[in-house]
Amino acid sequence: MSEVNMSSQDKNTDLDTRHEEDQSSPASEDNKQIICLGNNEVKSRAVVKYSAAPPSSSYALLQEKTDLKLPPANWLRENTQLGTAGTTILGSSRKSKPFSSFGMAYDFLDCIGDDVDVVSDSENIKKLLKIPYSKSHVSMAVHRVGGTLLLDELDIQELFMRSSQTGDWTWLKEFYQRLIDQKWQRKKKSKEHWNEKAILSKFLYYSINSDGTAVPVPSDTEQVAEEGCGTAAEGLSWPATYNSSTTESDESAIPKQEQVDTYTLGHVSSVSKEQNLPTLFNEGENSQGLRNDFVRNILWTFEDIHMLVGSNMPIFGGGRYPAVSLRLRDNNKPINVLTGIDYWLDNLMCNVPELVMCFHVNGIVQKYEMIKTEDIPNLENSTFSTRVVKDIAQNILSFLKSNCTKEGHTYWLFKASGSDIVKLYDLTTLCEEAAEEKCQNPFTLPVAVLLYKVASNMMLKKSHNRKNYGTIRTLLLNCIKLLDEERHPQIIASAHYTLAELFQLDDVSEDEGNGESLRGGGSEDSYSDEEEEEEEDESCSYSTSFEPQDDSKAVAIIKSVGELSVPEKYKSTHQIRPNGAFPVSQDKEVKCRLVLSYILKGLKAVDSSIKKESDLPAADPSTPIPLKYEERSQNGARDVEKEIALLLDRVGPCNEELKVPTRSGMLPGTWQHRMKLQLFLKASKAYYVLSEAATNLLKYGRALRYIKLALQCHDGYCSIGGGLHPQVLLFHCQCLSLCGDVQLMLAQNTSNRAAYLEECNYQTKDDQEILHCLHRESSCQAFSMATDLASDPEYQLIVSCKCYEAAHDLLTSGVLKNLGQEQLGQVLKRLGNIRNEMGVFYMNQAAAMQAEKQGAFSFSARRSVCVAEQELWKKSFSCFEKGMQDFNAISDSVNTALLLCNIGRLMRICAQAHCVMTSEHNRGEFSPEEALYYNKAIDYYQRALKSLGCRESHSAVWDSVNWELSTTYFTLATLLQDYAPLSRKAQEQIEREVTETMMKSLRYCDLQTESARQPLYQYRAATIHHRLASMYHSCYRNQVGDECLRKQHRALAEQHYSKAVRLFIGLSDAPCELLRALLERVAFAEFTLAGQNSSAVKLKTLTGALEIMCETQHAFKLIHKELLEQQEKMLTPADSDRPEELHEASDSSSSSELNTDEVVKLTGVFEPSFSFLLLQLIKLSPASKRKLSGKEEEQVKIYKSVYSRLLRAEKSVPLIQRVSLFMELLDQLKPSTGRDEARSSS
Repeated sequence: MSEVNMSSQDKNTDLDTRHEEDQSSPASEDNKQIICLGNNEVKSRAVVKYSAAPPSSSYALLQEKTDLKLPPANWLRENTQLGTAGTTILGSSRKSKPFSSFGMAYDFLDCIGDDVDVVSDSENIKKLLKIPYSKSHVSMAVHRVGGTLLLDELDIQELFMRSSQTGDWTWLKEFYQRLIDQKWQRKKKSKEHWNEKAILSKFLYYSINSDGTAVPVPSDTEQVAEEGCGTAAEGLSWPATYNSSTTESDESAIPKQEQVDTYTLGHVSSVSKEQNLPTLFNEGENSQGLRNDFVRNILWTFEDIHMLVGSNMPIFGGGRYPAVSLRLRDNNKPINVLTGIDYWLDNLMCNVPELVMCFHVNGIVQKYEMIKTEDIPNLENSTFSTRVVKDIAQNILSFLKSNCTKEGHTYWLFKASGSDIVKLYDLTTLCEEAAEEKCQNPFTLPVAVLLYKVASNMMLKKSHNRKNYGTIRTLLLNCIKLLDEERHPQIIASAHYTLAELFQLDDVSEDEGNGESLRGGGSEDSYSDEEEEEEEDESCSYSTSFEPQDDSKAVAIIKSVGELSVPEKYKSTHQIRPNGAFPVSQDKEVKCRLVLSYILKGLKAVDSSIKKESDLPAADPSTPIPLKYEERSQNGARDVEKEIALLLDRVGPCNEELKVPTRSGMLPGTWQHRMKLQLFLKASKAYYVLSEAATNLLKYGRALRYIKLALQCHDGYCSIGGGLHPQVLLFHCQCLSLCGDVQLMLAQNTSNRAAYLEECNYQTKDDQEILHCLHRESSCQAFSMATDLASDPEYQLIVSCKCYEAAHDLLTSGVLKNLGQEQLGQVLKRLGNIRNEMGVFYMNQAAAMQAEKQGAFSFSARRSVCVAEQELWKKSFSCFEKGMQDFNAISDSVNTALLLCNIGRLMRICAQAHCVMTSEHNRGEFSPEEALYYNKAIDYYQRALKSLGCRESHSAVWDSVNWELSTTYFTLATLLQDYAPLSRKAQEQIEREVTETMMKSLRYCDLQTESARQPLYQYRAATIHHRLASMYHSCYRNQVGDECLRKQHRALAEQHYSKAVRLFIGLSDAPCELLRALLERVAFAEFTLAGQNSSAVKLKTLTGALEIMCETQHAFKLIHKELLEQQEKMLTPADSDRPEELHEASDSSSSSELNTDEVVKLTGVFEPSFSFLLLQLIKLSPASKRKLSGKEEEQVKIYKSVYSRLLRAEKSVPLIQRVSLFMELLDQLKPSTGRDEARSSS
């Protein structure tokens, strides 16, 4: 056996707090006591959680023949060595503490629910473990909190004495008399009993007296003490119930000390409607009077059972005996089994290795005897098996845990004196079934408060609370079920708020708190000897011939106490909380709705404790209700700015409180005030999450409704609060930002306004009731304009912008300047975005006005820029500039580039507005104003590319800006070329500018990078080469005199025609452009032919032109293919089953449909040009001086055949047939031209 040296005196305990952690190592042998008896062994480990006892001192060894009937001088004086033991011996302390386990539970909340199985007075534990050995009655109240059972003595005698005076417990008294003991009557304890109590008390006071001598005390003191003993026995120690209070006669019957210690439940159970409930949940408040008065609280592990027990047993030590317990025995009465078990368990619980027994005869000390704890089970006449005691403990615990399954219910464990049957009743259910109205259960409030405290304590464990959410929720719901809202509004409101706090609304998922432990925790106890129980067998008032008449009311029954000694007779197989799983839903709306339902119940509880609505003064209809905010002006922008200024005025020290009652009459600083602040803020957060979720679902009307409610809750918070806490301001900035988001989305989706309006106007019953609670404190007019659903998109954009600006102003104010940096970046990004949206909105309005104006003017009028257009340009440009400042503030180069790109587009719109129309369909020369704005656009696009730096920074934006820059250059060059300002510039200068601008546009055509724009770039590059070729073609035709320059133009034209054709061939959707380029190239060759004189040179030129003409076959194939597709679509039956889909298909195809008019025009050019080339080749071949070879003659025949078919071709045939003919003729020429080309090259 290991040496035992741990006692309460050896523990380093903090006397100022009861929440001391276990300072011992779990593996330390010093904290274990193992008792060995033969082949049996039980394991016991005791850890002192708290001790109020001073350092141990040795006991005084009384001299033989000391008369214990004489009181010592220090008798009944307060002594820290004994603690409350002296009064306990007199029988008062234990009887006056019906809620001892609750006192311990309040002090050691960490143990409740998981760590311990049982919390109780050590006397109750001993009484339970002695049930098979004792014939005395057992009456205990059992309560479940999580996996912990709280055990308290239920003194039926005291209870029924109270019932006879107040009538509160009549239902239980009648039930007891009807089913259990029909001949109940109260019997007083004998005088001998109280004499022996007094001797024990005097013995203990002698033992702490240093000289050990009997010092007489005045006779009146002894008389008073003896009277006190008798009075204590007769006094009523059961607490007052809800509606009853201690009468004057009761108070006179209770000793002074008992009156101090008695828990008068009525002081906190019922509260006047006009009286504020005291703060129940502040630390160090004595837990509503349920005090933990034990000298020590011990975490005792007996085998696998974990118990928190309270003990008042005096422990002495010093010298060779570090810890001993003192016992007084009558030498004429041998120690029996009950006494042995009592001594053994007391020493195990307190970890005392030895006891000292003092024997007396008629109060005269005879001798002392020291007994080791492990030897107690083997004492003569007191032998018992420790393993049996262990089995009894395990069976009783399993029985109780299997049947006491409902949290909040009061169970009654009862065994009548002399009976072997143990019954368990559910008093809560019996109380509910009773017909009388005054049915009360005094355990209700302590149990409810304990459930709340345990749940709150679990919530405070940041690292572990998630897994306990199911447990916390069940504890709180059971707490609420037990309480009456009118009597306990604070606890109910707090419980509902804690339920709401369980839902972490910003998390995606939550773990279920379904893991339950079967351990339970501590209580308080009193030090008493075993004689009381032995006497009870003789003088108890309970019937010994108990025969139950009806067992239907019992929850469970142990038919024979002998069953408790059978190993594992009872096993706890029932789930602690079958319905305790925490409801986890992935749907945020479901979670938030549940949170709001709890908040509403909490608000109702708070409001019910302040004033009823009917108590409020009636409003005068002729007197306007003063609102918190000024009336709004017609200007929305200035209106929001006023509201921002008012909100900023509230930003002050967070500890600044209101000095006057609130609108509902609530006093600042009260629990109602603090609770409403928390509930309003939580409601605001719930509505914020709902709005955010609705936004993600594109339900913008619903999102606007929720964010409006969130801001109204915040307004209520501001109305009753003093200065706003920085974290509250940060959350308010989030609400304003979300409101801006919703208004922006509504402005961008005007087509669904009717559906959004319906969503916005809908309200649930909970929403209406929460608004009603808010209106008790505030008009809820703050930011109402910002949450209105307007029909004007411009107004919605302004409101959105002002919401962002409000959030920005708050975040840059002094209070939040250093706290909201991350959020400030997000708000700046939103500000930049909304200003970009506003800029685009005004820009589109200007473009629409321009288009409308262009159609309205007559062809003879010169179009001018109106003032309205200029105002829109200025607004758009201002918004873009402010947006760039916002993005620059957060170094967002990508969005800065996008805004620069939009400004570039604005400049192009300005340029288009300055064009001059000379007729209905013709415009004048390219104006200097147009050139100015196009060059400004180019400058902004180049700044955008510079902002990005390189394509790798953001390829999509880079490609977009690059395309716009290329487009602007191309448009500028096209306008210069098509509408040349010849009145201001020379032709050569214009040609030079066109060439430079076209080449710049070509430089930004990215033909290498594979992207969606690559075909567009290729088309533009081909068009640029085609236009340059056409320009040089024109210059070549019109140039006179400078032959060198003409040759240069000719070479450039040939070069650009060649590149244009090559690029067009690579495109499958530009056959007309390809055909036009080839025909222009043929025309260029024909023009060259006119200036040639030599037949051979002419023949060569004609052959080359014919080869170019043959290349048109590719273009005609593409044209023919598209004509066939159009013909097939036209032949599709009209009575299709899906007309809408066909209609959509036809619409989509029309955008890319072949321009047949253009094809007709081009074929009209192609046919004569083709005929001319063939005719000239036929004429020039015989005119050649050299004789033609056979192949050449055959080639001429082909020319003639093709020419003949071309002349005979019908002009009125459909276009597709003409195209087919051209393809066929070109196909006949292709081999010959190829052979001829080969021959010529050789």
